[in-house]
Amino acid sequence: MSTTLCFDFGNTRLKAAVFQKAGLAEVIMIGKDDPEIIEEVIKKYEPEKTILSSVINHNPEIENLLLAKTKFHKLNYLSNLPFTTPVGKPETIGADRLALAAAAVYFFPRRHNLVIGMGSCITYNFLNKDHEFLGGGISPGMEMRMRALNQFTAKLPIVKPDGNVPLVGYDTLTNILSGVVIGMAHEIDGFVNDYKQRYSNFNVHLTGGDLVYLAPHLKNQIFADPELIFKGLYAISEVNNQ
Repeated sequence: MSTTLCFDFGNTRLKAAVFQKAGLAEVIMIGKDDPEIIEEVIKKYEPEKTILSSVINHNPEIENLLLAKTKFHKLNYLSNLPFTTPVGKPETIGADRLALAAAAVYFFPRRHNLVIGMGSCITYNFLNKDHEFLGGGISPGMEMRMRALNQFTAKLPIVKPDGNVPLVGYDTLTNILSGVVIGMAHEIDGFVNDYKQRYSNFNVHLTGGDLVYLAPHLKNQIFADPELIFKGLYAISEVNNQ
């Protein structure tokens, strides 16, 4: 059975997805960028191909290990991608955004697509129907907003995310949840509405670990897929790991 491992090294979490016969079989958490951990993962799943998307300064020995043990590709702006990047400095586009864009083009070709990634930051990634990645926007993610409220005030606590959020908070905890979670939902809806005024007939995709908290509060119709980045990585791997 052909197996591909897709590694996603984000600012908050390091994860990998196991694809078998083009199907997503499992998502695993990786504690840290330790080559010994990666080697154990390789021994367990015996992948033929691997791909790495990283937005952190990870241990470079990991790439050497993946290259020695598998057909390996590191995602970057020079990768063979199913879209073009007519922006000022394509080399500055994060690997995670490239993977999300690839997934949108792969599953919804010849359509305008707005892909919203919910990670350490919220990324807005817009591709037109000609498969051009035009850019978008970046704003603080949920954990970053929660921590900022605690760090830059004397008494506000750290609050854990929760999807059950009242509009009118009744204590400090629910006031923070309302401001952050519902505030982010309004931000996302606002961006989507602004895009609607400029572009017609486009898909909105929401992905990432925080979508479970945001999706119930959004008014616009979206496609929600928490593993969209891995599907994009697999599609890129298939083209670049021949």
